[in-house]
Amino acid sequence: MNVTPSFSLEDVAKAIMPFGKYKGRFLINLPEHYIVWYRNKGFPKGKLGDMMGLVYELQLNGLEHLVHRLMK
Repeated sequence: MNVTPSFSLEDVAKAIMPFGKYKGRFLINLPEHYIVWYRNKGFPKGKLGDMMGLVYELQLNGLEHLVHRLMK
């Protein structure tokens, strides 16, 4: 199944964690252990959870630099 996301990498570059221990941080800059914890617990529903899932995949594959370039 091929699903088109409702957001772009530019959206991920601008996304801020809205709650929790790391409230106010850019999603892409969240510590890997925190993203992995959420992956195991279950990401939030909706767009935020989808973006966090992408951040997990980017961090897992060492591709955060793709989003960091968009932040400049």
